[in-house]
Amino acid sequence: MALYLKENLTFDHAKIEVLFEDNREGTGKNLYMKGIFIEGGVKNANERVYPVNEIGKAVSAINEQIKGGYSVLGEVDHPDDLKINLDRVSHMIEQMWMDGPAGHGKLKILPTPMGQLVRTMLESGVKLGVSSRGSGNVNEGTGHVSDFEIVTVDIVAQPSAPHAYPTAIYEGLLNMRHGHKALDIARDVQDDKKVQKYLKEQVTRLIRDLKL
Repeated sequence: MALYLKENLTFDHAKIEVLFEDNREGTGKNLYMKGIFIEGGVKNANERVYPVNEIGKAVSAINEQIKGGYSVLGEVDHPDDLKINLDRVSHMIEQMWMDGPAGHGKLKILPTPMGQLVRTMLESGVKLGVSSRGSGNVNEGTGHVSDFEIVTVDIVAQPSAPHAYPTAIYEGLLNMRHGHKALDIARDVQDDKKVQKYLKEQVTRLIRDLKL
């Protein structure tokens, strides 16, 4: 039976580039994150090794989905399974490719409530990492992964130490003093420019509290 596998990479480790590009309508800028999405051929913090050929097949499968018109959506932080929760979606993977032993990719931040929060964090200088989510079989002796499939790549908070599990942004917001208020505002942000400005102020305040 295939296992649920997730692998975290920090902003610096993934060599994340934050890019702003003109949208097709010429009315604003789209925001992207580009960098390493998963490493191959090395033993990672979870004591697993993803052979380069396994990474290559998984990357090709993702690109085939994208070319076929399938939207590969990602979330803020990981759920406990492979299901995509639409209320937590923040971005869409536009492309993945191999560069040496690693799988690289480019994702687009969407104007969803969680996407708006991610955008504000990135614009405020917060370093967010990425984390692949997929399934595969793991050899108990060597840690080598086989039959690997990538479901998506999520955005995660920057760990405070090399092997620290990332703080859950969504749950962190809900637990913060002003968290519910910011999320309520985010639901209206697509339709009201004044609300967008206020949202930025609230999220900037949350960033200081979360100490990301």
